[in-house]
Amino acid sequence: MYAITIPEPGGPETLVWTKVPDPVPGAGEVLVEVVAGAVNRADIMQRQGFYDPPPGASPYPGLECSGRITALGPGVTGWAVGDEVCALLVGGGYAERVAVPVGQLLPVPEGIGLKEAAALPEVVCTVWSNVFMVAHLRPGETLLVHGGSSGIGTMAIQLAKAVGARVAVTAGTKEKLERCAELGADILINYREQDFVAELERATDGAGADVVLDNMGAKYLDRNVKALAVNGRLAIIGMQGGVKGELNIGALLGKRAAISATSLRARPPAEKTAIVAAVREHVWPLIEGGHVRPVVDREIPMRDAADAHRFVESSGHIGKVLLIAP
Repeated sequence: MYAITIPEPGGPETLVWTKVPDPVPGAGEVLVEVVAGAVNRADIMQRQGFYDPPPGASPYPGLECSGRITALGPGVTGWAVGDEVCALLVGGGYAERVAVPVGQLLPVPEGIGLKEAAALPEVVCTVWSNVFMVAHLRPGETLLVHGGSSGIGTMAIQLAKAVGARVAVTAGTKEKLERCAELGADILINYREQDFVAELERATDGAGADVVLDNMGAKYLDRNVKALAVNGRLAIIGMQGGVKGELNIGALLGKRAAISATSLRARPPAEKTAIVAAVREHVWPLIEGGHVRPVVDREIPMRDAADAHRFVESSGHIGKVLLIAP
C-alpha cells in the first residue's frame, strides 16, 4: 500500500507519499480500507518532531479516518467485511489501509457521507470526553471555546447548544465569528481586537464561564482562570501558546475552580473504548437527528498532504480539512 511517511522532521515538504508494507490486523482488530482521513494539529506536531507516536503505534500520521472493513482479525465479533465505518486512531490514517482496534470503531452515522465521516472521530471524542465527561457541562451553563472556528471548536459549539448550554467563542476574523454564530454561538469575541475576559464578563453580567475549552495552554492560563465562574472548570487540550505558565493558586481557590489537562492519543485502549462508546450513545443520535454535523472546509488528495498541512498552518480553514485516499 501507499502511505504518507515522515523520513525526517521538518516543514510540510518532508511529508512523502511512498510504498510501505500493508498492515495486518491483530487480535481484536479490523483492517480498514481508507476512503478519507483528516488533518489535526497533532499531525503537524508529529511532522515537526514534537509529538512522536506512542510505542507500538503506526509511524504514519493520521488520528482519524473513514472507510470500509476489508478483513477481521482473530476474535472480532459484531463487525463484518464491507461495513462502512469511521475510526479513532493512534496513528496511520494518512494511508490506504489501517488496522484499528474494534473498540475505536464507529458506524458511519445515518445522513453522513462516507468521506465526510472522517471529520468526526477525533473532534467528537475530544469534545465529548473533555467538555462533558471531565468538565461536566450542564444545561444552562456557559461554555467558552477558544478557536471556535476550528474542527474542535465547530463541534464544541454544536454539542454544547444541543444540550442547552450558552456558548462563547474566540476567533480571529469577522468571517470566522460569523460561521460560529451560524452554528449557534451566542457570544462572539475577536481575540485580535477584544479582551476575551472583559467581553465575557460583560456578556454574562460578571458571572464568567462555567467551562473553558482551551487549545492555547500557557499563553491563556492566567486569563482563563480570570474568565472562570465560581465552581468553573478549565479543560486544556492544546499547547499552541506554550507549555509553561504562571498559575495564581489564590484566584483558583477563590473561585473553587478546577483545571484538567488531557490528550487523547496517549490514553490507554480501555479509556478510548469507553470514550468511543459514550460518543456512540450520546452523540450519534444527535448527528443522525440532524442537530450536529461535521464542518468540512475542503478535501485534498492524500498524496498532497503537504498542501493540506500548509493550509491548516495558515489558520485559513473553518472546520476540518479532509485527505481523500486514491
